[in-house]
Amino acid sequence: MEDNTLTLAIAVDGSETALQAVRQGIALVQAGLNAEIVLLHVQEPASLLELATQDSDLIAGAVIDAGEDLMATAAALLQAAQLPYRTEIALGEPATVLLDLAENLNACMIILGARGVGTLRRALMGSVSQAVLNRASLPVLIVKPEEEKEADSADE
Repeated sequence: MEDNTLTLAIAVDGSETALQAVRQGIALVQAGLNAEIVLLHVQEPASLLELATQDSDLIAGAVIDAGEDLMATAAALLQAAQLPYRTEIALGEPATVLLDLAENLNACMIILGARGVGTLRRALMGSVSQAVLNRASLPVLIVKPEEEKEADSADE
């Protein structure tokens, strides 16, 4: 990688909004941004029951397999656009680990999809995109679901 190449960290969780985030990253690079794309996926930690009853190597293998499966469509979008990319799969609390990975990559920006959860659910559980936005020390681009974009433009 050249010294002047930036790194775009794109969070991928298998959702349609995550794919929209990948498409946004592709559009930025195709528009001339000299950047490498790194797809990030974070699996929630295993439960205590899983840890107590399963082999830790099996759990680690399942995490990697699940991450690869969830990133397959995003990777296919980048391959179709003929853009090089890397992937990182990690285990932990998603917002914290995404921020740690982006920092370790010296990313210029994190791009992630908003899940579009309802107001009550967001208030009770929080959202990964909101947590990343609130805690990030680098720019964050949150890509809204298509139906939210359409509703917003209809309100104008």
